[in-house]
Amino acid sequence: MKQASSLLKKSLLALAAVSAFGSAIAAPADNADKTVVLVHGAFADGSSWDKIVPLLQAKGLKVVSVQNPLTSLADDVAATKRAIDAQTGKVILVGHSWGGTVITQAGADAKVSALVYVAAFAPSEGEAVGALGKEFPTPPGIAKLKADASGFLSLPAQAVAEDFAQDLPAAQTNLMAVSQGPINSKAFGEAVTVAAWKTKPSFYIVSAQDRMIAPGLEAAMAKKINATTTTLNTSHVPMLSKPADVAAVIIAAAAK
Repeated sequence: MKQASSLLKKSLLALAAVSAFGSAIAAPADNADKTVVLVHGAFADGSSWDKIVPLLQAKGLKVVSVQNPLTSLADDVAATKRAIDAQTGKVILVGHSWGGTVITQAGADAKVSALVYVAAFAPSEGEAVGALGKEFPTPPGIAKLKADASGFLSLPAQAVAEDFAQDLPAAQTNLMAVSQGPINSKAFGEAVTVAAWKTKPSFYIVSAQDRMIAPGLEAAMAKKINATTTTLNTSHVPMLSKPADVAAVIIAAAAK
């Protein structure tokens, strides 16, 4: 009797293991034809998402990191649309900072199933980034922007360390300053013609210690777009300082 009972327990354990394994391999399969398209912001490049990419891939999601030219809103939207067009299934569109403006316009594509704003601008139709947040004090980092002879804006290395990514190590902020992507100042005056957040499920990450976009403005935009909102006690780059928390929001958006 004891031997039979022992065999029964072993059989049940084996079945449970098979079931668990089946669940484990089924979860990534659910995401097999979903792609997360990551859109970086100004003063940055696609490496902004380096810590996020492996976390999403571990969940079976395909990932594409767009390299914005930062020459105009139209050019950045075109780069993002090319990435969307290359996908066969659903797209979760994620924008950081200026990238929020880009996904607001590009997100109207039928393939896009959800939008994720990471400390990002979320303008309405006919609205340009330069018109946002005038009711709030100028963020410290914005006050330190430098323009070159062609009108491209960049951040001094000290501003990257103190205002853009003040919760990251100095070695990392140094690399970010060296590799940053200057943005054409005219882009901030270009208005979006569509607001994709009006028709797509939206998620928003507010950075409570942001020194590039006023946290109060971020919270107001999140409320305006009726987003599922997460607040993180981070600088302007939560995807680098708290990647697991940011990835969790993107994964939740992918489930929509």
